[in-house]
Amino acid sequence: LLNRCTAYQQIHFPSTSAEYDEAVKRLKFEELFLAQLRMSMLRSTRHRFSKGVVFEKVGDLFNEFYKSHLPFELTNAQKRVIKEIRTDTAKGKQMNRLLQGDVGSGKTIVAVLIMLLALDNGYQACMMAPTEILAQQHFKTVHSLLEKINVPVQLLTGSTKAAERKEMLKDLADGSLKILIGTHAVIEEMVQFNNLGLVVIDEQHRFGVAQRAKLWEKAAIPPHVLVMTATPIPRTLAMTAYGDLDYSVIDELPPGRQPINTVHRYESQRSKVMDFIRSEIGKGRQIYIVFPLIEESDKLDYENLMKGYENVKAYFPEPKYWISMVHGRQPAQQKEINMQRFIQKDTQILVSTTVIEVGVDVPNASVMVIESSEKFGLSQLHQLRGRVGRGADKSYCILLSGSKLGNDARERIRIMTSTGNGFEIAEKDLELRGPGD
Repeated sequence: LLNRCTAYQQIHFPSTSAEYDEAVKRLKFEELFLAQLRMSMLRSTRHRFSKGVVFEKVGDLFNEFYKSHLPFELTNAQKRVIKEIRTDTAKGKQMNRLLQGDVGSGKTIVAVLIMLLALDNGYQACMMAPTEILAQQHFKTVHSLLEKINVPVQLLTGSTKAAERKEMLKDLADGSLKILIGTHAVIEEMVQFNNLGLVVIDEQHRFGVAQRAKLWEKAAIPPHVLVMTATPIPRTLAMTAYGDLDYSVIDELPPGRQPINTVHRYESQRSKVMDFIRSEIGKGRQIYIVFPLIEESDKLDYENLMKGYENVKAYFPEPKYWISMVHGRQPAQQKEINMQRFIQKDTQILVSTTVIEVGVDVPNASVMVIESSEKFGLSQLHQLRGRVGRGADKSYCILLSGSKLGNDARERIRIMTSTGNGFEIAEKDLELRGPGD
C-alpha cells in the first residue's frame, strides 16, 4: 500500500489515474481495517469478560424430543448450527449468536431444541417476536411440538387478559412456567423470571438495542442470546456490521420443498393473471395480492389499496369468492380477524399491504401476486415470495409491473425471476443499493 502521506496527496492532486486508484485503495483499506479491528476488540473483550450461564448437559427433554418427536429429519445445516450453539452455551461465557436462515429453512425447530437444552439444565427460556401475529404463530408451533413431552408454554402479548397475565407472572416468578413466548410485552418491568437462561429473538432487526438489553437485565447472570432473522444479510456485510455477534447460517432447505416459480407480467397482461388465479382457486388453493406502501402520504396509499381491492372484487365477485383485506390502518383486532379468516380458509384471497411480509404461515396459499413490483426492494420481494411454497403444492410468485421500468427495477425483477436463493439475492441487493449507513 502507498504510505498515508502520498495517498492524501495523490487523492487530491493525482499525477496519473493509476496513482489515484492506488490512493483510493490505500484509504479504503485503512478505514475498513480499523473498523474490523474495533469489532474484533469488542468481540474479544466480550468473550473474555462476559459471564454466562453454563448448559453443561444434554438431558432427558432434549433427548426424548430429538429421538421420538422431531416432525422431520434435520438437515445437516441444522445439525451443524445446533452443535455450534451447544459448544457456545457450555463455555460459561454469554452466547450472543445470530442465526440466519432463508425463509422456510427451519430456524424455529433449532430454537425449540435449544430451549429444551436450557430446561434440561434447570433454566427458563423466553422467545420474543415483533408482532402479535408472529408471536401467536410461534406459540402454536412450539406448543404443538412440546405438548407431547409435557412442557408448558405460555403466550404473553398486549391483549392477554389481566387475570391470565397475573397467573402467568406468578408461574414465571416461581419457576413453574418454563417457556414464555411473546411480543414486547415480555420486556415490561413486571415480568420477572425465576432463572432465565436463554432468550430467543425473532426478526431481530425489528427491535432496538435497548429493547433487547432489557431482557438481559432479568437475570443475575445474563442469559444466552440467540437472534434469528430470515432477511438474508450478505456475508460480507454481516461480518462487518454484526462483528459483535457470532454467526450461524442454515444454508439448505428441508427436502420436499418445491422451488417457487417466479414470473414477471406487465399490467397489460392482468386479465391473464386473473384467469390463472381463478384456476388455482378452482383447485382449492389460496392467493395473496400485495400492494406497496410508496406514497409519502397514508391517504394516497390507502386509496391505492382500496382501488386495488375494488378491482380484485370486480374479477372475483361474492358470494362465489370471498376476499379478506389487511392493512396498517385497521385496528389490531380487525386485522387479526381478517387474517384468521384467511388462515382458516373462509376467504380465498387476501389483499394486503406489506404487513404480511414476515412470518405468516398458510401452507395452502400457493400464489403470491405483487402489484407494482418495481416499487419494492429486493429483500422485500424475497420475503413476500417466502409466504408461499410452504405446503407440498407447486407455488407461484407473479411480479406485476407497469410498462415503463427503470434500469434498477428491471435488474431487480430479473434477479427475482432467475434465483430463489436468499443469499445470492442479498449479495445482489448490496451491489445495487450499496450498504447504506
